[in-house]
Amino acid sequence: MKKILIIGAGRSTSSLTQYLLFNAEKENWFITIADQSKELATEAANDHKLAKAIAFDVNNEEERTRLIDESDLVISMLPAHMHICVAEDCIKFGKHMVTASYVSNEMKALNSAAKDAGIIIMNEIGVDPGIDHLSAMRVIDQIKENNGDLQAFETFTGGLVAPESDNNPWNYKFTWNPRNVVLAGQGTCKFIQNKRYKYIPYHKLFRRTEIIEVDGYGKFEGYANRDSLQYREIYGLQDIPTMFRGTLRKPGFCKAWHYFVKLGATDDSYVIDDSENMTNREFINSFLPYNPSDSVELKFKHYFNIRQDDIEMFEKFVWLGIFEDTKIGLKGATPAQILQHILEQKWTLAPEDKDMIVMWHRFRFVENGKNKEIHSSMVVKGDDQRYTAMAKTVGLPVAIATKMILNGTIKTPGVHVPILKEIYTPILDELENYGINFIEKEVEPTFY
Repeated sequence: MKKILIIGAGRSTSSLTQYLLFNAEKENWFITIADQSKELATEAANDHKLAKAIAFDVNNEEERTRLIDESDLVISMLPAHMHICVAEDCIKFGKHMVTASYVSNEMKALNSAAKDAGIIIMNEIGVDPGIDHLSAMRVIDQIKENNGDLQAFETFTGGLVAPESDNNPWNYKFTWNPRNVVLAGQGTCKFIQNKRYKYIPYHKLFRRTEIIEVDGYGKFEGYANRDSLQYREIYGLQDIPTMFRGTLRKPGFCKAWHYFVKLGATDDSYVIDDSENMTNREFINSFLPYNPSDSVELKFKHYFNIRQDDIEMFEKFVWLGIFEDTKIGLKGATPAQILQHILEQKWTLAPEDKDMIVMWHRFRFVENGKNKEIHSSMVVKGDDQRYTAMAKTVGLPVAIATKMILNGTIKTPGVHVPILKEIYTPILDELENYGINFIEKEVEPTFY
């Protein structure tokens, strides 16, 4: 019997554990679900005869090493910075590891040791990163097999609210870690366009957007991710003239979010004095010029040049309650933490709400002397608040990769991301059984 250890039983693991438990008897698996919260782990184990739940602190080295040593494969669903100690123990005891997180420099440095230990450490096998790699490489390899010359690759992903649950003027609700949403894009974004390196500083990021249309779901706007350039090497596209990765929102979101950036409300580098006694209104006013005769609302409009007749834009901020005398109650909080607190009152999914993942790729290439373009899109909706679209698209690829490693389908040891055909083909094929599929179509090319 193969023993699987899952570390972390948060919201993104529901579909992962459901898949493993459903297949446990057939595949001869026993699953241990470990989390700081015994209650969460127990809920995930669901009284299954081939599973157990335990309370677990990953910083307890003695317990961590014991559990890893007793397992055949470890799935780490911890925050990204906590994977390394788990990976080092997996190498020490010769155990495979799977995670949905980006490969950090520290993880890359373990490649030789993982090879020497004969183990597979599969990373970036969630949704983004993960399904984006699988689906992109399928088309990229097809283009190469047909002797095509890829000139541009653009890819966008968004964790959004499903249309039937979209009932606010921002057309957005939190579907993953709110803190990551508030801090998104900080730093300088870089990409390549027509062989020219391009950079977007944070204070301009949300004004440099691209409109994307997805059949059946209308228009979205995309803003740049931090570093698109690193994916040239990952995808074997070192000489590609254009490479761009971005995040999707509904139109109008980015322009409004830009105001929070310009205001300074997304800054996480310092603490607001007396933040626990401050109100929402005072928080916003603290960033605006002093004027004893003008209201906070009027100063806000003047500061951002919001026209009197631009009711739709201003309503976004009124609806959030940022001008209300609601006490914040957070001690020693940064501006970003205060903004997150305010947004969580309005952008949290209601019990009956459904989320949605949208992914879209554009491939521009030359084949037999002709310019060609392919669009590939995926839309996945959640079933409910437990089996969300985010949980499905993160957890199911992790689960399928786990099965492939334990079955010997994936054999090559080392630190990996899922870009090989023998990995992406069976995973994409199986994901289709769960409604996770891509629609690929050739369109009139729009080279620039």
